[in-house]
Amino acid sequence: MALNNGLRSCASKLLTSTESLLPMSVSRGIHSTGMKRMGGGHAHGHDEPFYLHAKHMYNLDRMKHQKLKMTLGVLSAFSIGVAVPVWAVIFQQKKTASA
Repeated sequence: MALNNGLRSCASKLLTSTESLLPMSVSRGIHSTGMKRMGGGHAHGHDEPFYLHAKHMYNLDRMKHQKLKMTLGVLSAFSIGVAVPVWAVIFQQKKTASA
């Protein structure tokens, strides 16, 4: 019986000494840091003057210089849509002519 108690106490001392060598908090798995909130702790997490809700984002009738911006946008999109295929055809023809 005394030998059994001695082995038990020796085993428990050995276990406690090895546990102190291991790090106390070990967690496995996927983790990430917490999400940073925009702004200073408002209800929705944003600064109201600098952020517009989606329902107010595309009010084209309230846009400043609407005619100028829409004309420039349509012309630039149209010119890119015409210029890129024309350039691609010219490039391909030069490439096949040189080969």
